[in-house]
Amino acid sequence: MSYDPLIFPIPESVDPDKYVIATYYMEGDVNDILKRAEAIAVEQTTGTWTLVGEETRGVREKHVARVIGIYGIPAYQIPPAPSIRQFVLQLAFPVDNLADRISGLLSAILGNLTYDYIKLLDVRLPKEYVKNFKGPKFGIEGVRQLLGIYNRPLLNTMIKPCTGINAKTVAKLIYESAVGGVDIIKDDELNTDPKYCPFEERLSLGMEALDKAMQETGEKKLYTINVTDDIDNILEKAEKAVQLGANALMVDMVPVGFSVVKALAEDPSINVPILVHPTSWGSMTISHNSGTTDYVLYKLARMMGADMAIGPAVPYGKLPAFKHHYYLCAQVMRAPFYHIKRTFPMPSAGVHPAAVPLIIKDLGTDIIVAGGGAVFGHPMGPKNGAKAMRQVIDAALKGLSLEEAAEQYKELKVALDKWGYEPVLSVKI
Repeated sequence: MSYDPLIFPIPESVDPDKYVIATYYMEGDVNDILKRAEAIAVEQTTGTWTLVGEETRGVREKHVARVIGIYGIPAYQIPPAPSIRQFVLQLAFPVDNLADRISGLLSAILGNLTYDYIKLLDVRLPKEYVKNFKGPKFGIEGVRQLLGIYNRPLLNTMIKPCTGINAKTVAKLIYESAVGGVDIIKDDELNTDPKYCPFEERLSLGMEALDKAMQETGEKKLYTINVTDDIDNILEKAEKAVQLGANALMVDMVPVGFSVVKALAEDPSINVPILVHPTSWGSMTISHNSGTTDYVLYKLARMMGADMAIGPAVPYGKLPAFKHHYYLCAQVMRAPFYHIKRTFPMPSAGVHPAAVPLIIKDLGTDIIVAGGGAVFGHPMGPKNGAKAMRQVIDAALKGLSLEEAAEQYKELKVALDKWGYEPVLSVKI
């Protein structure tokens, strides 16, 4: 390796409107870090392990990635110091390389990097690139307008059991939870289109049940039917769902692909909100030194067009993670992001009534409270499970303690007696 100022410029010389800035965590030998950084920059843009004939200086000037930061942690500057160190690496990728597509972005900022111990922490996306994406059709404000709810968190439930029940049972559970006070009922991410619970029958019976509940309660409700499918079916399936009366959709983003979510959100005939589920994201994010972060995936889900996105409910639920992680995931869905509308965060996975006041305290009211087991596992049945979840939301907004709320609401007291007054779920997976 010889020092090349083209690949190692100072950050100020890189136009932030023309480059995507990716930040990574990596580990390695301090004596090898410059060589590795240069190899990564070249590998993910213009070249390979050896210089090839058409990789001219002109090609590199326009298209090679720039190494704009290598920061050792701790920041030793003089020897002696450990040779094996931790580093934060920042690379700038020319927007012109990305073809204005999510596939181009993912290929660049992840690509062959995923075969090494390097983790993508964040990606700064310039307006020039993001202008090619429309984001959510509805966003937080649009979903609130559809439901006519403006002054409280929304309440979601996910149908349980996840699989193994037929369409009539799904419809029964939709009706009971909706009558009890749930605003959004979603299919479980595992319930796609099994033969014993076919999509069209589930949609037809489910919407009948939802309409009945809406007439009885006078409240608007959404049923996010799962349209996850193979690429040759999913767009037609989603369009057909809307034609048949679906008023919301859900999709498992990683299994179907980022660009599929974008296609669904930008299709003018799909004029209903889209809920994105993070199933299988953990395979990309759980390692501390490879893959990427949930923060990046939620940013991309929002950019792809997710109106609502299930997120972690840590440290209260059944999935292990840090509290700052849960804050950041909600932040990236709601903070200003060019022209992109805000995505509704839905803290989920093991939420029971005792956790709800703290989730609202942590994240405010622009959230969707989600409880599956808390609704369908209630000793008095799903209708009363839904009532208990609405009651604890109302109690939190009134400033009541759980003990005070339990005295006031019978259904909530039964739930608290079953699962406890401590917010942290004891069961982990």
